[in-house]
Formats: sequence, structure tokens, C-alpha cells
Amino acid sequence: MSTHARWRRRRPLRTRLALATSAAVALVTLGVCAAAFTIIRYELVHQLDLTLTQHATLVQQQYRGQGPQTVYGECGYLAAPPCTQIVPARPAADPATPYLLPVTPATRQVAAGQRAAYYADITVSGHPARMLTTRFGSAQAVQVALRSDTVQQGVRQVGELMAVVAGAGILLAGGLGYAVARTGLAPVARLTATAERIATTRDATVRIDLPAGRGEDEVTRLAGAFNTMLGELEQSVTARRRLVADASHELRTPLTALRTNAELLGRVDQLTPEQRARATAGLQRQLRAVTGLVNDLIELARDEEPQALVETVRLGPLVTHCVDTARGHWPGIRFDLTTTDVTLDGVPARLARLVANLLDNAAKFSPPGGPVEVTLTAHELTVRDHGPGIAPEDLPHVFDRFYRAPSARPLPGSGLGLAMAHQIAQAHGAILTAEAAPGGGALFRLTFTCRT
Repeated sequence: MSTHARWRRRRPLRTRLALATSAAVALVTLGVCAAAFTIIRYELVHQLDLTLTQHATLVQQQYRGQGPQTVYGECGYLAAPPCTQIVPARPAADPATPYLLPVTPATRQVAAGQRAAYYADITVSGHPARMLTTRFGSAQAVQVALRSDTVQQGVRQVGELMAVVAGAGILLAGGLGYAVARTGLAPVARLTATAERIATTRDATVRIDLPAGRGEDEVTRLAGAFNTMLGELEQSVTARRRLVADASHELRTPLTALRTNAELLGRVDQLTPEQRARATAGLQRQLRAVTGLVNDLIELARDEEPQALVETVRLGPLVTHCVDTARGHWPGIRFDLTTTDVTLDGVPARLARLVANLLDNAAKFSPPGGPVEVTLTAHELTVRDHGPGIAPEDLPHVFDRFYRAPSARPLPGSGLGLAMAHQIAQAHGAILTAEAAPGGGALFRLTFTCRT
């Protein structure tokens, strides 16, 4: 791993974001200042070149047809006459008076038409100057020069100003980068703090504080999704704790009875045959109750079946088999069955458990000899009994785990059958509801999406 990669891994996200933002703004600031300096420098020099060109044109108009000579002898500023001289192509034709401006082979080439006009930066009498050399006539060249120290001073001042602006821009970029990182990552910081607090305290009720009227940016959406996930986690933890508490409460009574009967059978030599038979029957009954309760808890702990167990199920024969089984378990109850040919994707064993739980619940609350009406149509299965029905205050809690209405507490059962049926229905994409039946009794309705 490179040094840069290790450095990035060690730095917090806020620091990296602040540095990246600052670097981007600083680069833009430096680019703008450099561009501004280049443009201003070009304009100042270009203005000086235009002035030289105008003077050269004026000299050409005024001294047309005259020979080599010095027209003006002193270099001035833009408002003063420039240094001006006319140079021949042949050195032999030079005047006796020395030239004030430097004459080079390039000057002779311009005079002879062998080279284009050009600008040059020179020094005259210890002062910087800008010189234009252009052709004049057929074999001469005009050289015009103006002092450029004011231009150079202006360029230097602009450079210093741009350097100050760039420095201030870099400092501002650093402050803006830190502010952007702090503001933009504030929800992430709250999310991190919340996650660390949950990991430390194991308190799933903690939430990230989101400001009112917040936008829909990615970070805020992440915080909202995290809050939603925490809500689901809290519900899961609460449901697990409630399940453990309820299961321990429900297991306490049968386990106590088992221990009592086991201790009683431990003194078998002191018991009469009738006492031994009652103790044995009680032990077997409590074992069945505990076994059924444990099996129900295992079923409830299974959130969904593996996809490999899902197959095409014909509900008509399945419901018929469940009703036949229920008739054997409840010989005093009459089951009236009406079915149709319905096909559903699901797990046969789970669906059979769902139907069996509904039938057992209906039979348990039906009066002796009372009918239980089972109807299977193309889109729903209904199970109706003619018992006391469901009280309005109990209706919202029918499918809660271990919930037993006051009227049902004397009856056998653990309060898990309907909760299991509801869970199986959800796993199969169906909806299981309970309602008061017209004329009395309870009606359970399973609505599903069939294949055919």
C-alpha cells in the first residue's frame, strides 16, 4: 500500500473532504488570479505596442523619401516623443551620427525585407524600453522605442495584488472547506455518534436528530434510512424480549407441574395404583403441552421458508385433509366444508399448519355439536364458528403472541396458534384477518393470490 493510501486511511472523512474542497477552491482561485494577471499584463504591453505602431506610422508618413537619420533623440513615456531612427539595409549607408537604439543584423534584415517587423525589450540610457522595428520604404527600417518602466511597474503591482488575492483566496478556501465538511457531514457525524452510543449502551431507542424542513440530499436520506433501520431494530428487540418473557411465563406452569409429578413418581413405592396412574397421566399431559409449546416457538422463530421448499400447492385437497384430521381431533364438532380448485405457490406443511390452527381455534370455541363452516373460493379461505365471538377490545390483539382473551384462559392452548397462522400467511404473501361473524361467532378470512 502506498504512503498516500495509508495517509488517506488514517485521516477522518471530514478532514479528507475539507482538504479536497479547500484544494479545489484554492486551485480555482490560483487559476483565476493567474488568468487575470496574464490578461492585465497583455493589455498593458499591448497598449504600449499600439502606441509604438502609431508613432512608426507617423514617422513613415512624415519622412518618406528621406535617408537614414535620427528623428528623435530621447526615449519618453507614452505622452512624450519616442526615440526614433531610420536605419538602411546596408551598413555602408549609415549616417555619421551614432544610432541611439541598438542596430542588429535583424534590423538590417527587416530593412531589406527579409524579416517581418518585430518588438523587443531593450535598455536605453539605463532605462527599460520597448522597441518596434518595421520596414520603411524599399531598403530602410524604422525603429521606434518608448520607455516601459511604467508598464513594468504596473505589471509588478498587478502581480503583487494578484498574489495577495490568491493568498486570501487560499485562506478563504481553507475556511470554506472546513465549513462545507462540517456542515455537509453533520448528519454523518450524528449517525456515527448514534451508532457508537447504541453499540455502547445497546439502547435501540436512540434516533438521529433530523432538523425540521430538511432537504432530500443523500446524507440526510441516509440518516433517515438509519432511523428507519433503528426503528425496525427496536421492534425486533422488543418482540424478542417479549417472546422470551412470554415463553418463560408460559413454560413456568407446565415445568412446575412436570417437576411435581416427577418428584411424586420418585416415591412410587408409597403411591397407590390410582395415584401412580394419575401422576403418570399428568406427567404425560404436561409433556405434551411443553412439547407443543416448544414446537410452536420453533415455528414462530422461523421468519420464512427456504425457497427450495416452495412448490405448487393445490389448496382444495390440502384443506380437505386438514378438515378430515380436525374431525378426528374434535368428534363433537361438525365441520361443513365447501371447496374449489385453487393452486398456490407455497410450502405445503406450513399452509397445512395454518389451516389446522384456524380449525382448532374454531372448534375450541364452538359449542358441542355446533358447526364450523369452512369455505374455500378462488381468492380466499374463510373459517367461521358459532361460539361467543371476539370482543371488540380483544380484536386488535387476536394475532399477538401468547395473547389470550379472558374468556379463553380456562381453555387449553398457549396463545400461539393464531400468531403462527398470521406469520405463515405473511410469509406466503397472504392476508389473515379476524372479524365478528354476522349472527354471532368469529370469522377468520385468509385472502391470497392464486395461480389459477
